Amino acid sequence: MPSPSPFPTSPERAPAIAVAGLTLLYGGTPLYDGFSAEFPAGRTTALLGRSGVGKSTLLKAIAGLAPAQAGRVTDGGGADLTGRVAYMDQKPLLMPWLSVLENVTLGARLRGERADTARARAILAEVGLAGRERDRPAALSGGMRQRAALARTLMEDKSAVLMDEPFSAVDAITRLELQALAVRMLAGRTCLLVTHDPLEALVLADRIHVLEGAPVRLSPALEPDAEGAGAPPRAPADAAVRPLLDRLIGSLRGAETVP
Repeated sequence: MPSPSPFPTSPERAPAIAVAGLTLLYGGTPLYDGFSAEFPAGRTTALLGRSGVGKSTLLKAIAGLAPAQAGRVTDGGGADLTGRVAYMDQKPLLMPWLSVLENVTLGARLRGERADTARARAILAEVGLAGRERDRPAALSGGMRQRAALARTLMEDKSAVLMDEPFSAVDAITRLELQALAVRMLAGRTCLLVTHDPLEALVLADRIHVLEGAPVRLSPALEPDAEGAGAPPRAPADAAVRPLLDRLIGSLRGAETVP
C-alpha cells in the first residue's frame, strides 16, 4: 500500500484573505490609504507590480510583520488569521549553523513541540533533497536552499501561504522546477504571491492583480484559465500565454505613469 503523502492535499479549510481599510505610511506619505481587497480561498493570487510599488509591504502587513496605521486582515468571515498563515521570503533565511533537517523542523522546535522528523524527511524527498538532510546551508546551491525553504513552509502545514518573490534569485530552469513543485504541493491552499515578473504570475497564479498608483490600488483581476490558458503551472511558451503576457506588460507600463 502506498505511504501517505507528507503534506495534505486538502488542508484545514483554506480561508479567504480579506484586507479592510488598510492604511500604511511610508516616510509620512500614505502608501496604502483605506485599501480593501479580498483574495479567494483555496486559490493562488499573484500581486504583480514594479519594484518599489509596495508589494512586499502589503504582504508583510497581511502577515502582521509591518505595522499599519489602520485596517484589519481577516478570513473574510471576520475571524483573525493568526496561526493560519505561513510566510516564504525572497531569501531562504536558513540558519547556517543548523542542518537542512533541523532548519525544516525549526518551527516545531521553537514552539516547544516534538518535531516530526519522518514527515520532514518525506517532504525533503519530495522537493529533491533526499540525502542532503545533514548538510549545512553553505553546502547547498542557491536552488537547493530555496527547495529547503519551500520544504520548511510545507512543514508548517498552514492553510494560507504568503510568498514574497521566493524564486527570483535562482536560474531559469531551477525556477521552472520550483514553480511546478509549488503548484503541486500548495494545491488547495490560499496563496498570495508577490512578484515583479509577469511571466511568473502567469505560470503560477489563478488570478493576477497589478498594483498601481500612490496610494496603491489593485487592477481588476486577470484570470488566465478564463482566458483559455488553462490551469497552473502553465508552460511559458504556450501560445495562449503570450497574449496575456503582452497585456500584463502593457498594464505594468501604464502603472508606471500613474501619479
